[in-house]
Amino acid sequence: MGIPVMDIIEKRKSVRTYEATPIGEAVHASIMDYLSQEDNLHGPFGGKPGIEWVWAKSGTEDGKIVKLGAYGIIQNPQAYLVGKVKNDKLALLEFGYVFHRLILYATSLGLGTCWLGGTFNRKTFAREIELAQGEIIPCITPLGYAREKQRLLDATMRYVVKADQKKPWRDLFYDTEFGNMLAPESAGKLAPPLEMVRLGPSASNKQPWRVVVSPDRKQAHFYLQHTPNYSGNKLGFEMQRIDIGIAACNFGLACRELDIAGEWTVNDPQLDLDGPLTEYMLSYKLS
Repeated sequence: MGIPVMDIIEKRKSVRTYEATPIGEAVHASIMDYLSQEDNLHGPFGGKPGIEWVWAKSGTEDGKIVKLGAYGIIQNPQAYLVGKVKNDKLALLEFGYVFHRLILYATSLGLGTCWLGGTFNRKTFAREIELAQGEIIPCITPLGYAREKQRLLDATMRYVVKADQKKPWRDLFYDTEFGNMLAPESAGKLAPPLEMVRLGPSASNKQPWRVVVSPDRKQAHFYLQHTPNYSGNKLGFEMQRIDIGIAACNFGLACRELDIAGEWTVNDPQLDLDGPLTEYMLSYKLS
């Protein structure tokens, strides 16, 4: 990416108001080149969600150009990245991983982005891409250059979802077992990657990830702490599984940047869970 990935993770914010400036040809070409490279589109377990570029004014209806939109929340987007994937547990996780990595790449190019899961018209975007049987459009992101002076709506949205309020370590990370808080100074070399998890975006800023680190600091086990009656699931898929993919992406990219070699596995350590809403998802095992 050129810019240290952890710097990108720390500085990236959702952008809802964009300049009317068109996206430059070189930037567009860079993203299209990124999408053409197979390795960029595979998740940690080999899953490959689809992602397509759609210009913001490319929609058509009755032969007329229709500006694609997101229910008034997004202003002046120049384009969108539209994701598609099978609606199952692992596929949604891998979608979050792959799509977030792309969002970070777009951020490194100077573009503003914003995860959108429930505030856009799926039918209009479905007309712009090809969906295979059983595929859904879980999320999209607008693209453009952030307007320096953001609208009142942007500030309001950040306030409503408490986007600037991240849970502390004691609520997210555990040593050996649930209930045993993991302090940053006790996490060893895994402390920076875990901090990148803490800073990651999530639907409605629920931050549903929990991580238990093994006693020898050689494994990090990721869990989904389901939000009771979460409205995002009314879309017909479990949005919070995507959040775990985002968390894993931040963790994995930070490990790579810090030369912490390892691999993703699905190997449930069978720990006593933190209640019935806690579900094991995946683990990172250091080499």
